[in-house]
Amino acid sequence: MTVALVGAGPGDPGLITVRGLELLRSCDAVVYDRLVAEELVDEAPEDALRICRDGLAQDVVDGLLVELGRELEVVRLKGGDPFVFGRGGEEALALREAGIEIEVVPGVSSVAAVPAAAGIPVTQRGVADRVTIATAHAADDSEPDYASLARTGGTLVLFMGLSRLEELARGLIAAGLPGSTPAAVISRGTLPDQATVEAQLEDLPARAADLPGPALVVVGDVVGLRGRIVREQEASAVAAKCTP
Repeated sequence: MTVALVGAGPGDPGLITVRGLELLRSCDAVVYDRLVAEELVDEAPEDALRICRDGLAQDVVDGLLVELGRELEVVRLKGGDPFVFGRGGEEALALREAGIEIEVVPGVSSVAAVPAAAGIPVTQRGVADRVTIATAHAADDSEPDYASLARTGGTLVLFMGLSRLEELARGLIAAGLPGSTPAAVISRGTLPDQATVEAQLEDLPARAADLPGPALVVVGDVVGLRGRIVREQEASAVAAKCTP
């Protein structure tokens, strides 16, 4: 038996990979995260066991996957990519240690997909030649290393930062990043109700205070490209509609 760690993509159910969907449609059990689209969970066979891991501690999830993996073909369905802030590595190690075969199916990660859906390229020639990703919620609840983040250059992509926007902005500015740095919060990226707020870093917490989660924070000069890209996308869409 095998446990497949499958990335479901950043939100839109159409962004799962072909291999991920193939495994999902033939599995005996699917263990999924709360943020995974219901449409994807419904792709599992009608008689497949369905378990939402919401509210379960990670060690409980690890044990559950080991138990199921001894008897069934299991899909562990995760938002984004299993190995990018998805605890896929922890689950893979637990399964390997228990002698369970695994398959890792990478997913479309929110790192670049969510900014792209909002019209923000995370790299751009002459603007940003590197991307740094970090989480606002470390495992030990410590603060991010603001000094390292502030001096890294390029684009910062921050996961799980919506509830700590004020602390993030204050910490980055105190570490030397100008308060005028372009920044954005993208809420519910790739979904129909996606919303994006752009502002200078120092103003971002107040401007984005009412956005719902999940959300991604992007900091860097690439955010300033969004206006041009979105306008050009809209202009192209209008032109297409007007073409006989």
